[in-house]
Amino acid sequence: MSTVIQNLEAIRPRSARSEVAPPPTKMRLVVVTAEGEVAQEHAVLAALFTAGLERCHVRKPGWSATRLEAWLRPLPAIWRPRLMLHSHHELVETLGLGGRHWRDEDAGPLQPKVGPVSDWPHADTVGKLGRSETGPTSFGRSITSRSCHDLSTLRTSLGCFDAVFFSPVFSSISKKGYGTRAEFCEEDLAGLLAARTAAERRTEVIALGGITAERVARCAEFGFDGVAVLGAVWQAADPVAAFGAIQRAVGKDGPPGRPLHSAGPAVPTYLATTMFSP
Repeated sequence: MSTVIQNLEAIRPRSARSEVAPPPTKMRLVVVTAEGEVAQEHAVLAALFTAGLERCHVRKPGWSATRLEAWLRPLPAIWRPRLMLHSHHELVETLGLGGRHWRDEDAGPLQPKVGPVSDWPHADTVGKLGRSETGPTSFGRSITSRSCHDLSTLRTSLGCFDAVFFSPVFSSISKKGYGTRAEFCEEDLAGLLAARTAAERRTEVIALGGITAERVARCAEFGFDGVAVLGAVWQAADPVAAFGAIQRAVGKDGPPGRPLHSAGPAVPTYLATTMFSP
């Protein structure tokens, strides 16, 4: 047990200590799309989904709803429930996508979640429920997430969303000059993440910003539930290989050319480069 957590336990009233929930045993791995057009982007996504990618955030700022829908339509329905939209949220229902993401300046649904502790749909579940245009309704509701850049916003978001992106944890790879990292005290961040109750752990806290395979262990030390990557994948000479390295770092390794879970058919390498035309 780290010194931060030991100190936290020492000052917490005994009656409150039992409310603190244990951390998850596995980390999530999320990929965020590049902002603009990327050569063979659909082919790369096909390879990533086949390799076991469970969640992809589609972030295309400045795109119209028509352009975004045209980009989404070629993706097979079986993979659509793994997609989260950062804009034009009405397309979630139209195309059977996984859910919605709000930016830091947009409040989103800031009400505590009720009912059983929810979990993101895993790849094996998506394979069974994501075959139609009504993917999210198969889970009962769509998934919600938001961005946070300070501990105060992070604290108020716990228990209100399925997931929260906290960024930038390290210097951004994709956004040059974005800053070294978010303004936070490392001990305060670790203490906040360690002290979450079971209700607050309904919100997965995902590290974003400068994430590489080498930095995954540091994110785990902070207490993050997962990591989200952008530049480390899309700016790599081989995005699929870069994803595989990060996948191994979080402990989710799938055999080459095969899905991590039975979430649909594997895509052979020779098809992955041609089956989706941008």
